[in-house]
Amino acid sequence: MSAVVEQTKTVQPRKAVLAMPEYHPPLAGRDALRLDFNENTFSPSPSVLRKLQQLTSEGMTIYPEREPVERIVAQHFGLQRDQIILTNGVDEAIHLVSCTFLDEGDEALICTPTFFMYDVSISLMTSGLRRVQSDDSLTFPFERFLAAITPRTRLIIVASPNNPTGATVSREHLLAIAAAAPQAVLMVDEAYFHFHGDTTIGDVGSIPNLIVARTFSKAYGLANLRIGMLAGDARLISYIRKVSSPYNVNGVALAVLPDAVADDAYIAWYVEQVRKGRERIFAALRELGVRTWPSAANFVLMDIGRRHKELCAAMHKRGVLVRDRSADPGCDGYVRITVGIEDHVTRGIAALCESLAEIGWTPAEGRGQA
Repeated sequence: MSAVVEQTKTVQPRKAVLAMPEYHPPLAGRDALRLDFNENTFSPSPSVLRKLQQLTSEGMTIYPEREPVERIVAQHFGLQRDQIILTNGVDEAIHLVSCTFLDEGDEALICTPTFFMYDVSISLMTSGLRRVQSDDSLTFPFERFLAAITPRTRLIIVASPNNPTGATVSREHLLAIAAAAPQAVLMVDEAYFHFHGDTTIGDVGSIPNLIVARTFSKAYGLANLRIGMLAGDARLISYIRKVSSPYNVNGVALAVLPDAVADDAYIAWYVEQVRKGRERIFAALRELGVRTWPSAANFVLMDIGRRHKELCAAMHKRGVLVRDRSADPGCDGYVRITVGIEDHVTRGIAALCESLAEIGWTPAEGRGQA
């Protein structure tokens, strides 16, 4: 009897927490060339490194001030300060948007496969997550996606370029989605913008339900400092600001961010490294007979089929990490490789060729076969 009483007194979280999916990134055993997390594989801007050396012990004792840096960043992107908010990476940005605009019973809409953290944050707020699955081409299913919008839709998230596919959605289609759902917030996740170049950030002043998310983790190389940004209509951003902690972004990230965004030459150099490397990887995979999909991001998705785990293990043995995406909807047997600087691309291609040969892989094992 006492055991039953004790069990009834056990603290339980909200039902939504029990039901929500968990994200388990592979963080152990990563002492290798990291071509699995889509990070900058080299370094942030040299000016960022110089600024880090100038930080003082006194500066570590005070709460970080977000507003002055938001003004600088807003000006860099041609926006007003009240049109942006800095966040603890895009992960927090997704969480803040979900918390701000979703109630239980509301519907949210995403296209799968895509970034798993959308599922996590949306499911915390509502059981009304709706997913539109891409077909085998992995392109964005615009017509089916548009048809999935209902009067209950309150949040729509579209990644362009998308992760893990690298597919893009045209500005024309994104604005059509926003127009079709005036009762919903459309968040366009442009985490991989720099490797593509097209953006909707210039539309946030004229499209009242549009929010654009950006990260400084990828091209800028600040993943360890956890900083991102939301840009949108000032009214929408004001609601998100109410939900956000006033000290959500750490002071080190705030100290270096102005230098990071100001160094256009470094970003241009790194992006060019990725674009050239991406073409080299595509060429190597074509020669090997590995099926791929067009990518506008700093990664390439490839179809390995049933030998996907063996490939990842063989690559790791050679000191190169790649990401098995087989658990993603419609991605059984698919593996993703990050594109970085020239030397890292060379090492990645060499490890890939050797690993495929080691496991005895043949092109017939890909092509979407189980």
